[in-house]
Amino acid sequence: MSRADAIVVGAGISGLTAAWRLARAGKRVKVLEANQRVGGRTLNHRFSSGDVVEVGGQWVGPTQERILALLDELGLETFPLWNQGDNLTLFGGKLKPYRGTIPRFAPHVLLDVLQAQLRLDRLARQIPLDDPGRHPRAAEWDRMSFAEWTRRTLKTAHGRQVMELVSGAVFAAAPHELSFLHVLFYIRSGTDLDTLLGVRNGAQQDRIVGGSQRISEELAARLGDAMQLGQPVRALRQDATGVELVTDSGSHRAERVILAMPPTMLLRIAQEPLLPGWRDQLLQRLPQGSVIKCMALYNSPFWRDRGLSGQVTSERGPVRLTFDNSLPGSSRGVLMGFIEGDEARQWSAVPVDERRAAVLECFARYFGDAALRPLEYVDKCWADEPFARGCYAALFPPGLWSGGAARLREPCGRLHFAGTETATRWMGYFDGAVEAGERAACEVLQRLA
Repeated sequence: MSRADAIVVGAGISGLTAAWRLARAGKRVKVLEANQRVGGRTLNHRFSSGDVVEVGGQWVGPTQERILALLDELGLETFPLWNQGDNLTLFGGKLKPYRGTIPRFAPHVLLDVLQAQLRLDRLARQIPLDDPGRHPRAAEWDRMSFAEWTRRTLKTAHGRQVMELVSGAVFAAAPHELSFLHVLFYIRSGTDLDTLLGVRNGAQQDRIVGGSQRISEELAARLGDAMQLGQPVRALRQDATGVELVTDSGSHRAERVILAMPPTMLLRIAQEPLLPGWRDQLLQRLPQGSVIKCMALYNSPFWRDRGLSGQVTSERGPVRLTFDNSLPGSSRGVLMGFIEGDEARQWSAVPVDERRAAVLECFARYFGDAALRPLEYVDKCWADEPFARGCYAALFPPGLWSGGAARLREPCGRLHFAGTETATRWMGYFDGAVEAGERAACEVLQRLA
């Protein structure tokens, strides 16, 4: 049986950040990763042309100080997402150009959307980041779904459609799946709604040279022999002197363990003793978002010749949101689209060839028939990923925050918890993953001291 001061389970950004901080503090650390790769919910894909794209998480932006500091520490560079030209919107059956974050709707629809956004931002500023359940109206807002608030607040059908699109873009979920309190917390966690949705000065502003999986690869390289891939943890036994982790190839023991994985995956590990009932109940109610990320490679970014940015918001699916994901310095063009929420669950059951045809039809609807003839196509259904079971992050349904969800980041005996879902700032993003990893490492260092 191998031994360590601390074992980290999960080699995504959060777990590797925690392991790296512990290793730099001189602790004997080990990382057990179930996959045969590092990166968690980041994953690079290389087209035959050599162009590298991300079929998992990919963006960083302003106010994300922790991930930007980590990129600097690792010597990784960023470049801006292509954001020049007109965006397109398809609402009311018409495809129209616009600039900025919010499309040019009819005046009454635009006013409806703007008043809803102002309300969301104003209420979000009141939410305590450490525990949204402490807000005086937490119980009221947590009982309400985002869909219910949308029905009450927006007066136009198009306005409600816009909020449905926002829900898919930000959470990979439908409004009925989300607590309204969680939506407010998430907006506050990510600064404001404009920042969450925006490209310039927003969460989608920049990409990482070489692909976002390089963050985990660089951290893993620094950890060297501490990394063990293909080691899914099957059982966990905690006693007064340490924690034993059982994998298919043997057992590992440490004084402390950091569990850095999607919340739903924690319940797939046999535990002795069992987690406290309150924690288990909360974890049972934390499903992952649903998203299929789709990309098509073309000879050139032909949409730019028409003065288009490649960005689309649409009332029609399955692809309702697109971006230009081409690489600077490459002659090739890449269109990226998202299938999210309920539609992602439906299309995940469709054969890949049919899904490809439907995605390309959407691209052609927005950019013309040239989009039907890509050089290559790739998509990634994250619900099928065995050790993620969805993306972007866990969904907090009505009732969870007021039921004590903030306690999920608390240690449980010798177990500590990381992962972006335990962050207070930029939950669901790389920055939140780094925050959670650093917090868990700090907890372990304090206990070991």
